[in-house]
Amino acid sequence: MPNATLIDAGPLIALFNPRDADHALCRQFFEGFRGDLVTTWPVLTETAYMLSNTANAQRALLQWVENGGLDVHHLTAENVRSMLAYTQKYHDLPMDLADASLVALSIATGITDIISIDSDFEIYRLPNKRKLNNLLPA
Repeated sequence: MPNATLIDAGPLIALFNPRDADHALCRQFFEGFRGDLVTTWPVLTETAYMLSNTANAQRALLQWVENGGLDVHHLTAENVRSMLAYTQKYHDLPMDLADASLVALSIATGITDIISIDSDFEIYRLPNKRKLNNLLPA
């Protein structure tokens, strides 16, 4: 996936919830974004849960996914092993399941760009000691 970028729950929540503090930032960012968005089921689950008090937003998210707005990757046993290792390494934060799944997906696919509001991605390091490149301006 040459133009692929990982996406975390925060920007998705902000994009689909107009009352979110980061809605305008994310909407403006995505208006100019060109590329393929990739995420995991834990991220999609977290997003849907956070949008659950706004049924229309949750449905809009799912329709967007259905229409190809982003690709949701399935996790393999190897991905889960990586997630376990990372949640142990960053237990002091703690690293949540969604974040661990994105780091594991990065390791498995080589995708190093991410869109996230989460400052924890400034701390997480890949096996080569580099961090993911967050494309969302702070």
